Amino acid sequence: MANKQRVVVGLSGGVDSAVSAWLLKQQGYEVIGIFMKNWEDDDDSEYCSSRQDFLDAASVADVIGIDMEHVNFAAEYKDRVFAEFLREYQAGRTPNPDILCNAEIKFKAFLDHAMRLGADKIATGHYCRVRFDEASGRHQLLKGCDPLKDQSYFLHRLNQAQLSKAMFPVGELPKTEVRRIADEIGLPNAKKKDSTGICFIGERPFRDFLNRYIQKEPGAIRDDQGRVIGQHVGLSFYTLGQRQGLGIGGVKEQGSAKGGSEHQPWFVARKDVASNTLWVVQGHDHPWLLSPLLQAEDASWVAGEPPAPGRYGAKTRYRQADAACLLAPNGDGAFALGFDEPQWAVTPGQSAVLYDGDVCLGGGVIHSASATEAALPELPPEPTKRKPKARRKPQGKPAGG
Repeated sequence: MANKQRVVVGLSGGVDSAVSAWLLKQQGYEVIGIFMKNWEDDDDSEYCSSRQDFLDAASVADVIGIDMEHVNFAAEYKDRVFAEFLREYQAGRTPNPDILCNAEIKFKAFLDHAMRLGADKIATGHYCRVRFDEASGRHQLLKGCDPLKDQSYFLHRLNQAQLSKAMFPVGELPKTEVRRIADEIGLPNAKKKDSTGICFIGERPFRDFLNRYIQKEPGAIRDDQGRVIGQHVGLSFYTLGQRQGLGIGGVKEQGSAKGGSEHQPWFVARKDVASNTLWVVQGHDHPWLLSPLLQAEDASWVAGEPPAPGRYGAKTRYRQADAACLLAPNGDGAFALGFDEPQWAVTPGQSAVLYDGDVCLGGGVIHSASATEAALPELPPEPTKRKPKARRKPQGKPAGG
């Protein structure tokens, strides 16, 4: 095709971006690969796989027959994504760095770099779709066709300018088909497992990693009666709904019957930064874990303006079915969502993302939820320390007398 459109593909070393590049080349585009290096701390550690990812991406480019460039966005990542990530954790919230990474790195720093290379479009291996809606004159972000892999949740902060330049070649395919294509064309990473670590940082023991950047501040773990039942290592290291790693599995009432509710698992339900207290409850459906209402802020809408108040579907975490809800915009980038069914472990710092069927409308950062705003039990006053009694002098003769 004359005057081929130039598409710059973000090659991560994974199979999704590799097949995306191949599909685009098959469709007649001029394809250039870019490998982004965005993390340099402890790059020689066993957990950081960026060197292996780069080698995989280079092998893919060689098999497909495209040029590939290595670019370093580590400074931008640390400044725009990681600093905010740490700020949120220190404030007692649980951020989602992948969402910020997509908005600030993959569709900002990477997009700007691609445009300097003369790109008409950029492409990634995300499972979602983009289409131009003639009626509204706007681009829409759609869920990926594979419901098990849909990643529109992570891309909900993309705006019209970013979407107008974006292509998602595997968004129309199920993951099984992507693997089959990779295998059929002999891609070296056809069977490489999907990454599940922090965006660009990789898979590693999370608490150990966070401990290098955030100081531990131990404090009390209390149950819903206000009783101290353990010690936490620092509120930043826990998230709402967390069940593992609490160290209180054996706590139960004295003389309780076997198989009673006191044997139910413990879950993190609240994080009180002011008193440095971690509140835990027993039972998956404890009222402290269920929120019919949430408040969100820092909203970002794909269309450039908020949707009309009304009924929509929403996710308060990735891999969750859309929950029926009522949207009430509050102005200044804030909104409230009221759910037909209470939502489990709605977590401040995570994102609430709105959908109208397959169309992702955008969303915002959860500020609070009805469960996290309910009154806490009054704590008993701290016991006053009694002064030690003065020791009585021993009777009898002094030694040596």
